[in-house]
This record gives sequence, structure tokens and C-alpha cells, in this order.
Amino acid sequence: MFTKINRNHQNKKRNIFIYISVIFTIIFLLVILIFNPKVKLIGDEKIILNINSKYVDQGLKVDSLYDKAKAKIIINSDVNTKKEGIYYIDYIYNYKLFRYKIKRTVIVKDIEKPMIILNGGNDVYYCPNGKYKELGYKALDNVDGNITNLVKIDKKKDKIIYSCSDSSNNKTVVVRKLNKKDIDKPEITLNGLSTVFVPLNSNYNEEGVRAFDLCDKDLSNNIKITNNIDTSKIGTYEVIYTVKDKSNNKAVIKRNVKVMEPLEKNTIYLTFDDGPRSGTTDQILDILKEKNIKATFFVTGNGPDDLIKRIVLEGHSIGIHTSTHNYAYIYSSVDNYFEDLEQVYNRIYNLTGVQTNIIRFPGGSSNTISQKYSQGIMSILTSEVINRGYQYYDWNIESGDSSFARDADKIYNNIKNKLDHDKPNIILMHDTKTYTKDALGKIIDYGIAEGYTFKTITSNTMLMRQRVSN
Repeated sequence: MFTKINRNHQNKKRNIFIYISVIFTIIFLLVILIFNPKVKLIGDEKIILNINSKYVDQGLKVDSLYDKAKAKIIINSDVNTKKEGIYYIDYIYNYKLFRYKIKRTVIVKDIEKPMIILNGGNDVYYCPNGKYKELGYKALDNVDGNITNLVKIDKKKDKIIYSCSDSSNNKTVVVRKLNKKDIDKPEITLNGLSTVFVPLNSNYNEEGVRAFDLCDKDLSNNIKITNNIDTSKIGTYEVIYTVKDKSNNKAVIKRNVKVMEPLEKNTIYLTFDDGPRSGTTDQILDILKEKNIKATFFVTGNGPDDLIKRIVLEGHSIGIHTSTHNYAYIYSSVDNYFEDLEQVYNRIYNLTGVQTNIIRFPGGSSNTISQKYSQGIMSILTSEVINRGYQYYDWNIESGDSSFARDADKIYNNIKNKLDHDKPNIILMHDTKTYTKDALGKIIDYGIAEGYTFKTITSNTMLMRQRVSN
């Protein structure tokens, strides 16, 4: 009996021990489950990467309730994006007594299609009376380079199919649509300048135009010309040139015709360059005011602002000469010339409100020094200034005050001997010279005594142009 009771007691103790062990095991497992970090890849386990591209590893994501700051991740990788192949990245995460290892697979291969570039675009038009001529194409691949020679062409009635595969069998197909239709306007080219100048009460001589069409060729005889010119009135008029091709594409171009005051015979136009300058320009203005004569000043970026204002306030004509008078700069390029010109234009406008369009080239339009800096630039500039709305004025009498005539008497005698009643007399002087100032009074007195009229150059004055030598 006692033995049986003892055995039951032992069985009971064993069961209690087993029960407690199970409880502790469950608790231990729960602790591990709750507090043990969860480690997983960020991104896909398997990545396909284009060759020669950049691989940016996204790493691991670790979730832990504590001790996260002490986590250590070791990454072992041999990924070479410049070489095709299969690569592996091993992520090792050590946490206390635990060690986790996760693997990612990176496949590097050429997955980029070649690029086919069509000259002229994917949608082209050609003449109804002609045949389409191949505009050309080019095929480029990120690995194989230029593979234009591998392009296959399949010609259809209204399209061309271009296809090409690279060495990795990546294939590209591009379609060019062919439209048998003329959509291009004819091109009209003016003979002569886009702006021409005609003296008041004279005849306008049409210089003509040429017209060419890609499909219909020469259309010069089909041009319709209309104008509203009235040479009996000063003003700006338009000549309109219109032409249509057989597909009814229309082109229009215009030419401006400026009817202007002619340069008058028996007239003296006093013009001064290079100023203003304190001590000379102001005294020249005093003389002109005293004798009630108006002149034309082609000014620079130098000198006092108040003299610029005085020129305009006292009724003289003001024009643009140059800001720097640096031949090496202004005649080295068209852009440099106009940058220099606009500086003086802005100076005049900001000081006086006058938007002058009359200019004089440094050295005149016939200067040859510009050849030293840019061959042929004067031929370009003399046309371009007119295209941009300016008018340039040279001279036909040089006072000599910037060269051989270094005293007032020489200047006076030189001008006196060149004056002519049968022509307009545009005199070049410089208001920066003291001897010019000293000669001016005698020149005016002589002109008045000989019956000459004095006038200024304005935007309505017919141009005085020398022969361009560069």
C-alpha cells in the first residue's frame, strides 16, 4: 500500500515538473519571438540590372524592440555592373548570440534596346510629283556602339520600317510615315536690302525678288508685287511680294521703302564726331547758339552727361558714333559692334528721351582698318545696321582736324576750298579738338557770306554713303 502511494506521489511530482518545464519553454520561446529582431531584405531578392548602369544597394530592414543601435550588418558583394554575369550579395547580421545571413541575387545583363535615330523625323513629307529620297538614319547601342550597318529596312507604300537588334538580341523597331504632300512654303529672296531709301519726288526703282520652291523649283515669274509708295510724301512705305506654289502654299515678304529729304545742293551739314568733351563741345555749342546755326553731333560714351542734354535742348541733331572707339573691339565681330552701339543708344535715350537711329561708323563705312580685325565686316555691318532700323551717314568733306590740319587756319582753308554750291556739303569735324572750335566761327561766317544754307541730319535725311572697302 505504501509503495503504491509513494509511486503516485512520484508520478505527481514528475507531472508537475513536466508542466512547469513546458510553461518555461513556452515563455522562453515567446520572449525570443517577441524580442528577437526580424531581418529582411529591402527590395527584391532577385534584381536584373542593365550593364554599365549604377547599382545602389537598398540593404536590410531590421525590426527590434531594443538594442537596435548596436546592430551590426556586414555586406559582402562582388557586383560588377560593367560585366555581364550573376552576382550575389551576402548580408550578415550579428545580434548577441544570434547570426542571420540573407542572400540577394543580382543579374547584370544588357537589357537596353538600341536607339534608332531618323534624320528628318518620323513623319516626313515629299513632293507629290517626286519620289521619297531616304533622309538617313543612325543606330546606337549602349554596349555595341554604332550599329547602323545592322539596321534592316522594310519599305511599304506609305511607310518605312527600320529594325535593329544588338548582340544581346534586344530589338528596336521604328516606323517613318511617308506623306506624299507638299507642305513647304516657297522661299522668297530680296534683291538688295530689306530697307531702301528714295529721295522725295524721285522714282522708286524696284530691285526685284527671286522665289524658289522645293517641289516646283523657280517661281520667280509667279511673284505678285504690290506697294503703297507715294514718293511725293516723306514716310515709310511697304512693297509686298507674294507667291504660291502648286500646292497652294503661300509665302509673303516685305521691303520697306523710306521716302526721305534729299541731301540738298548749296547746303552745309556741320557734323561733329567723338564728343562730347568739356572745354570744346560746350564752346562749340556757344558758337552755334551765337550764330543761330544747328549742327549734327555723333556722340560717344565719353564726356559729361549735361553736354548730351544740351545738344538736344538747343535743337541740334544727335546721333550715335561709338561707346569705346576701340577699333580692335568693335570691328572684331558683329555682336561686339552692336553691343558698343547700343551702349550709346541707351545713354542718349536715358538722358534725353530721344530714340535716335542715325549713326556714323568709327572711321566711316569705307574704313580699311577693320580688315585687320575681321575681313569683310564692313560689308556685313553696312547692311545689318539698316536691317535693324539704323541709318548711317558718311561725309564728302573732311576737315582734316584729326590728321594734317592742326591749327584753325588750316582747317578753315581746307573746308573753304572744298565747299561747292553744286553739291551737298557734309563736313566731318571733331568737337574734341581745340583748333576745330577756333575755326568754326570763320567757317560759318564764310558759308553765310557765300549764300550757303545750313541744315542738320535727321532720320528723314537721305543717306550719305561712301564706297565700302572691306
